[in-house]
Amino acid sequence: MSAPDLLMQDACTIATALRSRQVSATMLVEASLARIGHTDPLINAFTAITHQRARARAEQIDQQLATGNASTSALPLLGVPFAVKNLFDIEGITTLAGSTILAGEPVAKVDGPLVSRLEAAGAILVGALNMDEFAYGFSTENSHYGPTRNPHDPARLAGGSSGGSAAAVAAGQVPLTLGSDTNGSIRVPASLCGIYGLKPTYGRLPRTGTYPFVNSLDHLGPFARSVRDLALSYDVLQGYDANDSGCVRRYVEPCSGTLEPGLKGLRIARLGGYFQEHSEATARHAVDRVAQALGGLATLELPEVPRARAAAFVITNAEGAALHLNDLRSRAGDFEPLSRDRFLAGALLPAAWVIQAQRVRRWFALRVAELMRDVDVLIAAATPVPAPLIGTEWIEIGGRKVQARPSLGLLTQPISCIGLPVCCVPVWDAHPALPIGVQIIAAPWREDHALRVACALERAGVTRAPVAQLS
Repeated sequence: MSAPDLLMQDACTIATALRSRQVSATMLVEASLARIGHTDPLINAFTAITHQRARARAEQIDQQLATGNASTSALPLLGVPFAVKNLFDIEGITTLAGSTILAGEPVAKVDGPLVSRLEAAGAILVGALNMDEFAYGFSTENSHYGPTRNPHDPARLAGGSSGGSAAAVAAGQVPLTLGSDTNGSIRVPASLCGIYGLKPTYGRLPRTGTYPFVNSLDHLGPFARSVRDLALSYDVLQGYDANDSGCVRRYVEPCSGTLEPGLKGLRIARLGGYFQEHSEATARHAVDRVAQALGGLATLELPEVPRARAAAFVITNAEGAALHLNDLRSRAGDFEPLSRDRFLAGALLPAAWVIQAQRVRRWFALRVAELMRDVDVLIAAATPVPAPLIGTEWIEIGGRKVQARPSLGLLTQPISCIGLPVCCVPVWDAHPALPIGVQIIAAPWREDHALRVACALERAGVTRAPVAQLS
C-alpha cells in the first residue's frame, strides 16, 4: 500500500505497516504534508504546519528502524502523523488559542505534556489547528483565521471549538488529533464531521501546556477515525501531572485491552425527556439506530437538565471573563465580536448567580450519580441537528427557532457540567449525506465502558468514520 493510501487508514494500521517496513516514516510525513497542502486551502483546518520538525523526526525514526532499534519498533503510534488544536503549546510556535491578542506573545519554550506523550509513543507532529477564539464557540467560524469547513460538505460548519481538529481527521490530513472540550468542543465537531471523539473524565488528563478557557470545566482529549485509535491514544495520554491543579492523582488505566468483551455485563439506557425534546428527526433516528443495535434500551430521564445547562453557561461566562478581564478593559476591539460580547456579559454577572450555578452543578452531579448506580452507560444525541451551513444564524429545534451557534451545544453542556467521560460515535444512515454523532456516556473514570460500547457499534457497522471524498 502506498503512503498516501496508507494515510487514509487508521493510526494502528499505519504503525503496523511502518513496523513491518512496508513504508517509511518519511514517506508517511510527506504524504500527510502533501495532503494538507492539497486540501487545506479548501478546509482551512491548519494555522501552522511544522514541516521541518516533522521531517526531522521522521528521518530519526527511519534511522532507528534501519539499525534494528527494538524500542523504537515497539512504539504504539510509530510514525503516525498528528496535529493539535492551537491552544496546545508547541515548542517554537506562539500558542494562539484562536486569537490575535496572543500573536505577539513569545513562542512556547517546550511542548505541552500531551504533545510530548504522543511523540514519545512514536507519533509525529505536523502542525497546529484552527479553533474558535479562546475556545468560546461551537462553530470555528473564526473571523481572524477564517472558518474551518466541513470536509464532507465545505459549505457547512465543522463545529467547534475544536473544528480544525475534527476536520483534519475527517479530511484525511492526519489520522489523529488533540482537542479540548469545555461545553462540548470535542463532541460537537466530532458529530458534525463524522469521526470519533473522546472527552475523558474531568481531571483524567492534565491541561498543563495549554491555554485555559474555564478551569473548572476544561477537558482535553483525542479525535480519531477508529475506536481502537481512540483507546490507544487515550492510553498514551494518561498520567498524573502535578502542574495541573485539576489533574487527579490516579493510576494509568489502559483501555486498549478492554475492548474485546463488547457489551457483556454492561447495563445501558438511553436518555429521554430533555435530550429527545431537543433533538431533531435526524438526531433521534441516530439514537434509535444505536439503541436498536444495543438490543433495545430502557429510557431514563435526568432531573433538571435545563438548569444544569444554565449553570454551565453562567460558570463558563464568569470564569472565562475573569481570565480575560485586563484585555477586555484595555483592548476589547481585538477580540472577535461574538466572544468579546460573551466575555463582557460574564464580567457583569452577579456573584450570587455564580454561587447558585455551582450549587446547581453539585446538586445535578449527585442526582446523576444516584441514577448511574443502576446503569453503566447512557446514550443521547451529540448535536440536535447535522452540520448547518456556514453563517447560519437560526435553526429549528422542537418546533421553534433558536440561535444556531449556542444551540449546537444543547445536548453536550449538561454532561460537561459534571465532568463525565463521553465517547462520541458517528452515525451515517440517519441523513442522506451528512453524519451525526451519538454520545456514549459513562460513570466517572469508566472510559473503558464507553469505549467498549463504541467498539461494539463500530464492529457491527452501525458507526464508521470514512475519509471525506474531496475533489
